[in-house]
Amino acid sequence: MTEACIDIIEIQRILPHRYPFLLVDRIIEIELGKRIVGIKNVTINEGFFQGHFPGHPVMPGVLIIEAMAQVGGVLAFKSSEEKMDISNKLVYFTGIDRAKFRKPVVPGDQIRFELEVIQAREPFWKLKGTATVDGKKVCEAELTAMVGDR
Repeated sequence: MTEACIDIIEIQRILPHRYPFLLVDRIIEIELGKRIVGIKNVTINEGFFQGHFPGHPVMPGVLIIEAMAQVGGVLAFKSSEEKMDISNKLVYFTGIDRAKFRKPVVPGDQIRFELEVIQAREPFWKLKGTATVDGKKVCEAELTAMVGDR
């Protein structure tokens, strides 16, 4: 069963990140314990574009991975919500494997992150993620995370 969209207000309830490090704008699909789709709108106003790179702005790959991890964190948190008291919990990014960057992400792009659960053994999660812009793959990775105490 796919749940309705999760807006930025709900995302801020789930994730501890704030400006300039909150890198997901909306969740458009979620199947608890299975998969999630999130969106990041990339604008020239992002602070990292000042230095990466002057005259040729490119979103740093590490931030694309971080945004992907944040989307995965929303899935892990929402999926765990039904099973435990998560009022004092956070999702911690614990590992990355097989990361590949295929194409630069630039201002004006909208990144679509699709993640699916490879394995979940509470409190640990392993997810396979893909990031696309206009239907073209820009990044892929396998991420691990855990739901832990604050």
